[in-house]
Amino acid sequence: MKYSFFTFLVLCVSLSFAQLTVTNNAYIFVDGNGFTSAPNVAPLFVTNEVNLDGANSNIYLRNDAQLIQDFTATTSTNSGTGQLSVYQTGNVNQWAYNYWCSPVGNNSAALGNENARVALLKDATNVPSLGDPTGTTSFSDAVFIAGYNGSATPLTISHRWLWTYQTSSLYADWVYAGETGPILPGLGFTMKGNGTGATGSQLYDFRGKPNNGTMANAVTDNDFTLVGNPYPSAMDSAAFIHDPQNVAAINGTLFYWEQDASIAATQSHFLQDYVGGYSSFTINSSGVIISNAPAVFFKYDEQDNVLPVPPGPPTNGTKMAQRYIPIGQGFMVEGRTGSSGTVRTKNAHRVFEKAGAQSVFFRNSNNSSENTETENTVIQFQDNGLPIVPSDYKRFRINVEFTTNEAKYVRQLLLNFHETATAGFDYGLELNSSDNLSSDAYFSQNDEDYIGQAFPFETALTIPLVVEIAQQQPLTFRIFDIQNFDDSQGIYIHDIVNDVYVDLRQQNYDINIEPGNYTDRFEIVFTTQGTLGVDEFDITSLTIRQNNGINELSVLNPKGLNVKTIEVYDVAGKRILKSDFDSVSEKYNLSTLRLSDGVYVVNVLSNSNTAVKSQKIIVKN
Repeated sequence: MKYSFFTFLVLCVSLSFAQLTVTNNAYIFVDGNGFTSAPNVAPLFVTNEVNLDGANSNIYLRNDAQLIQDFTATTSTNSGTGQLSVYQTGNVNQWAYNYWCSPVGNNSAALGNENARVALLKDATNVPSLGDPTGTTSFSDAVFIAGYNGSATPLTISHRWLWTYQTSSLYADWVYAGETGPILPGLGFTMKGNGTGATGSQLYDFRGKPNNGTMANAVTDNDFTLVGNPYPSAMDSAAFIHDPQNVAAINGTLFYWEQDASIAATQSHFLQDYVGGYSSFTINSSGVIISNAPAVFFKYDEQDNVLPVPPGPPTNGTKMAQRYIPIGQGFMVEGRTGSSGTVRTKNAHRVFEKAGAQSVFFRNSNNSSENTETENTVIQFQDNGLPIVPSDYKRFRINVEFTTNEAKYVRQLLLNFHETATAGFDYGLELNSSDNLSSDAYFSQNDEDYIGQAFPFETALTIPLVVEIAQQQPLTFRIFDIQNFDDSQGIYIHDIVNDVYVDLRQQNYDINIEPGNYTDRFEIVFTTQGTLGVDEFDITSLTIRQNNGINELSVLNPKGLNVKTIEVYDVAGKRILKSDFDSVSEKYNLSTLRLSDGVYVVNVLSNSNTAVKSQKIIVKN
């Protein structure tokens, strides 16, 4: 049945139409807040096409209201010169990017989806409400400028930062879009915020012909494409990732750009000053197991003020993608080896899910952590926002902390364990790596780099860990987010060169490491594979103390470990002090009087060179 509207209609609860036509000078207002008796029910469902006949025919989606069309439809027959209007909130920071994907395209009388352009964004000058539906017509065009910095009032956007990214692994291959350049349906684009504040949000009004049906974009082997959610409704990441055609096209990891411009040092338009990276996300086919890792973020001072307070995730990397992808969200996908060449979004991936703990747009505000129910699952989250796996899964994360001359940062690695996992690639449980850092840590399998892997658990399991070091530096391994392991089960980092096993559940492993590509030095194991020597037990009894009152470093050795050498390195990896010992003592002392104020790393080696204890100290003379 065809429905036509000649004046206006206000919708507060879900309503379905076979075909929807809005005539000129008429509009439909859909309020996502709904009635008090049904506050979260406000999707507009249309089985066939949406026709916006005249230039002044409109559909307004407000307060997270959404439009969903037939799940089985593949080709859009939407038409008309009118507009659907839907709001989304982005980052206000003028130095930081958001990745977008337009839910609307050019509005013309032609049938089907049309290219988007950034100029379809409008300034939502008056946010209407159910009590004031005439406010729906209040908007103004965004102003586009050639300068570097946009502004919020009136909405002013710098066209310098408007780019798309297709089938390439090189930064130089970003394609400039500007405000009028055509953007294929389903393809994403970048845009910086429009204010000087470090945090906050900017409300954007997308206006155009609503996208519908299947949208396809090209991908190639091991290269990236910026795509996103191209619909005026949420999208289920599990349905998108596990769609059979997408399984043949992409590696299953979604990469969300996250950038920190909260301090003066990072408030810059120069690429080398950016502090950012990609938060990685995947999910299993049932939508129960979320596997994710935050972007690599830097530390800014010697007190590690923005490092995680163990055992939590990085302070400036707490935004985690969730199951449902909100309207307008852009993200990178990577073509799978032997890719089919096309990644697709479909109506079958669309859902009605309001923004919240399960649908997070990547902007500066942090999402809350809570339990979220869906039709088939209950996904639980910890206070730090990390998901909880079911009882038949095991999981832990390792933070590898790097300290180079240029920066300090953390690489987070994830390991899942389940009886259905395999020794090969487990789509939807493993995270591919996106970054190319000079010093980094990752897992490697079949010439692919991963920051998350899955295995069937057994105590004899050995998981190699690759560490690349560009310059001599201190290195720290720490563990957290341990789920469903017996308290007695050790989780060890095995340093093969030093033949040291360190139970990360009991202590961190700190070393000072020379430059190199260490493909066979470190591994994660669950047994020490033999009787351990006394050195491994005694090493935990060593105590390293810095007494700045008397300018002295002390190493306490109550169990009589045969200490051979004590070394002191600065944070750049240069050895400052070295003392060798030929007799056992309960206490070793080194003067730090000649050291400059700062952070240093102390290494203690046993007489067999197989036991190492490393710890940071702060010297203040």
